[in-house]
Amino acid sequence: MSNWFESLQPLYAQVWRSLARGVTDRDAPARQPTLATISPDGWPEARTVVLRRAAQDQALLEIYTDNHSGKIASLRAIPRAALHVWEPDLNLQLRLQAKVAIFTDDTVANRWTQLTATGRESYGITPAPGTAIPDALNYVKEPDQSHFCVLSLNLTHIDVLHLGDRHRRATFRQSQDWQGQWVAP
Repeated sequence: MSNWFESLQPLYAQVWRSLARGVTDRDAPARQPTLATISPDGWPEARTVVLRRAAQDQALLEIYTDNHSGKIASLRAIPRAALHVWEPDLNLQLRLQAKVAIFTDDTVANRWTQLTATGRESYGITPAPGTAIPDALNYVKEPDQSHFCVLSLNLTHIDVLHLGDRHRRATFRQSQDWQGQWVAP
């Protein structure tokens, strides 16, 4: 029997197992991937986010954020992003590219109500995230649903690298029905 990283479809299935685990397991590496965007003035930006949903059948991921954060301005200017996940126990790197849609207000009310009171505090920071303040704690956290938004990442490309005894790398593209192609590592 071969290992999951030796064939394209088992490798692709492992990508989605890792992402699904990131949604439900706080200790999973995919729980806190790095989200990369391009700022309105053309600079790369990367930050850690929390993965909230992974739907393989739709090639969709979701992340929550504050509607006033800098990443929103970046995504409004250029609605594309990349996610990076490193799974050390599996020696597996995931690089995911996506088109991003931003949802706010009534369209995300159901997700707002599912958050704990502590979770809601992350959405309603005054002044807005990234604003200069006179000292480190000169801000207020008051839950405000108008600050809450959902980033819906519609995956277009997945690049997977397994760093085993022999490195293996594959790409999977939406335009190719996620069939996969081996590429040089």
